[in-house]
Amino acid sequence: MKPSIAKGTRDFLPHQVIKRKYIFDIIKTVFETYGYVPIETPSFELLSTLTGKYGEEGDRLLFKILNNGDFLGKADEKDLCEKNSKKIVSQISKRGLRYDLTVPFARFVVMHENDLTFPFKRYQIQPVWRADRPQKGRYQEFYQCDVDAIGSDSLMYEAELVKIYDDVFTKLKIPIQIRINNRKVLEEMSIAIGAKDKFIDITIAIDKLDKIGMEGVEQELSKRGLNHKAIESIKSYLEIDSIGGITDWFEHQQIDSEGLKELKTVFHYLYSIPLHNHVIYDATLARGLNYYTGCILEVKATDAEIGSLGGGGRYDELTEVFDRKGMSGVGISFGAERIYDIMEEKNLFPGDLIHTLDILFVTFDEFSHKEAFKLASNLRHHGIKTDIYPAPAKMKKQMKYADAIGVPYVAILGGNEMEKRVVSLKNMETGEQKEVAWDDLKKEISSNH
Repeated sequence: MKPSIAKGTRDFLPHQVIKRKYIFDIIKTVFETYGYVPIETPSFELLSTLTGKYGEEGDRLLFKILNNGDFLGKADEKDLCEKNSKKIVSQISKRGLRYDLTVPFARFVVMHENDLTFPFKRYQIQPVWRADRPQKGRYQEFYQCDVDAIGSDSLMYEAELVKIYDDVFTKLKIPIQIRINNRKVLEEMSIAIGAKDKFIDITIAIDKLDKIGMEGVEQELSKRGLNHKAIESIKSYLEIDSIGGITDWFEHQQIDSEGLKELKTVFHYLYSIPLHNHVIYDATLARGLNYYTGCILEVKATDAEIGSLGGGGRYDELTEVFDRKGMSGVGISFGAERIYDIMEEKNLFPGDLIHTLDILFVTFDEFSHKEAFKLASNLRHHGIKTDIYPAPAKMKKQMKYADAIGVPYVAILGGNEMEKRVVSLKNMETGEQKEVAWDDLKKEISSNH
């Protein structure tokens, strides 16, 4: 059997895992700096929890899990004969892999409400799955790094999340643009052009602008029942590129925009703090997920063609589907896979990141090999990353291995060294070699760590 993996998934070699951990550690550190605490949820949820929360396209991309045992045994024969996939799925599958971390978080909050203190600020770094078409920067299995504040409608949190984006990407040395809009503004625009009942259709179409262009959006809107006048009004609205411009647009429509007030409040918070990256109002930002109700955010790299690096927004009604009203929340997510790809492409990882060892012992006989085991144990006890070549062998073979794994120091232990109770310590970068007493080895390595 030829080994292979499912499309849209990847294996990660040790150096890749180390680099990914570097990204996760920076993100985690920033989250904790702002007072967020970690949680975890199962990799799969009940389909009833997941469906209907992500819009029609999101539901289509859910990975379903077949029921255990004879999953066709309880399927309706008529539906099977008619190949009625929609009805059959509900009969043979009750669970699905999580599509994101936000809906499971809402379920988590409702189930554990009595164990939490509100506002509750959580972060979560776990994989999610989407049956999307794999392409550059888009995978079917990928990690999300989410941070949410729930139990408060304070717009301070929107500004705080913008600053978290700013801090993380500054530390990762990726220049970004943070785009902000508000779903209420989009809904109010829909009302102004006489298309209130088409609000979801409009947001779905606008959300595809980056992929299909304005002409494609026009065609999409037309297919969804928007008339020519409404489409032209939407096009005009989408050309607005500032808070001032959107203010003028609503004043002309004689609408007192609640969404616009919220946007101005968020920007007021942001004007009072230093930011390293650009934050802009973007009328074309829609975010296709149905559960967003207020401010929405998205992050794009300014010097790489790779799509969104993160996004999020305010959701006022998400917990209502679990029979808990009045639990407003807001959160953002980081796309770890795309961040990794950019950092690899731009060579942004620290050069010494993949040095997994500080020192390797090489020996010539069983006696010195057993002594090396004792010395290595002592170094490990003091936090020095240490390994031993598994058995005495020719020096050339052992040194070739040391070079291949990139260890900075090699401790050579043979008969002469054993007599003098020293090791011949070789600096693999400079080639310099010197004798170091066993008792001084920890100090020597630590001073060059």
